[in-house]
Amino acid sequence: MKIIQSLASQIEIGDITLSSFANVIDLYSKANIIIIVDENTHDYCLEFLMTNFSALANAEIILLPEGEENKVMEVCFQVWETFTEFNFSRKDLIINLGGGIVTDMGGFIASIFKRGMNFIHIPTSLLGMVDASIGGKNGVDLAGFKNQLGVFNNPSHIFIDVSFLHTLPEREFYNGYAEMLKHGLIADAKLWKDLIVVKSDVELMDEKLIYRTIKVKLDIVKADPKEQNVRMKLNFGHTIGHALESHFLSSTPIAHGHAVALGICAEAYLSLKKKKITQEEYKEIEAVIVRNFPMIQLTDEEIKDVLEIMKNDKKNNGSAINFVLLDKIGEAVININLKQKEIGEALFHLNVLGSALN
Repeated sequence: MKIIQSLASQIEIGDITLSSFANVIDLYSKANIIIIVDENTHDYCLEFLMTNFSALANAEIILLPEGEENKVMEVCFQVWETFTEFNFSRKDLIINLGGGIVTDMGGFIASIFKRGMNFIHIPTSLLGMVDASIGGKNGVDLAGFKNQLGVFNNPSHIFIDVSFLHTLPEREFYNGYAEMLKHGLIADAKLWKDLIVVKSDVELMDEKLIYRTIKVKLDIVKADPKEQNVRMKLNFGHTIGHALESHFLSSTPIAHGHAVALGICAEAYLSLKKKKITQEEYKEIEAVIVRNFPMIQLTDEEIKDVLEIMKNDKKNNGSAINFVLLDKIGEAVININLKQKEIGEALFHLNVLGSALN
């Protein structure tokens, strides 16, 4: 069992039945315990938790609808109304059992209700374990734009048990894989090298690899908890990635990790064009993304729409579109303002890659 103390959270990596989880929920023996799940974790993870921890026998279960399109305030209001009907208080405990959407929304719901309830995360997806549950960001989407509403607030505990990953379909591992690759690219070249030779979902379930990925994020977050400076590095791949995710939300949604992977490829291309990385470095990154993620093609009108969406990115400063680019594999630089023409060329490059594979 690995235990990490970071900011306000205690993170435990290992078998949850051997962790301090039982002791934590015992502290709430005279309070209400609420478990927030989505349809998948309700069906595949909840029974395991309830069976192994008798103190959860009377827990209230809140079921969130699945999918990014439901990560919205309307669903939060429904949950808060339920909390009010059940007379839940600030001294009660929320357990967020699920992937990135559940931890994002559950943390936001807990942080807002009665100015803040106690909550913990039990991430059940690779994306949740290596990224979404770590760092205290909680939020929801607004008007089709990613994470426009949110707060910084850390759970008291995060319990990471890789056995939950056995419930995932193989494609879900690639959501987390994209974020792991990003962590290597921005801060740990050795991690990048170790990740790009991974050949299966089983290898991605390695606790040591997950710990190393988490450690990259924790070190950055510890240095800049409220994203005023170096924490912005974690947004590499996300400026274009979030815009693509938002664009496809109204037609054929693509997974967050898929969008981030495309964003990594496009923003690495921009890093090349700005002469920050070498042709060899870019080709290595491109090869990894093309090998592991489906490429896309965008019409001219769709490229215009993606560029419009980017204007609402949280990282922007005035009218400038703000990017994180790579200085080399293992190092990133923040606050790079790019012109729409440059970004359009990167999106067109994704089209070229997509065409080459068809």
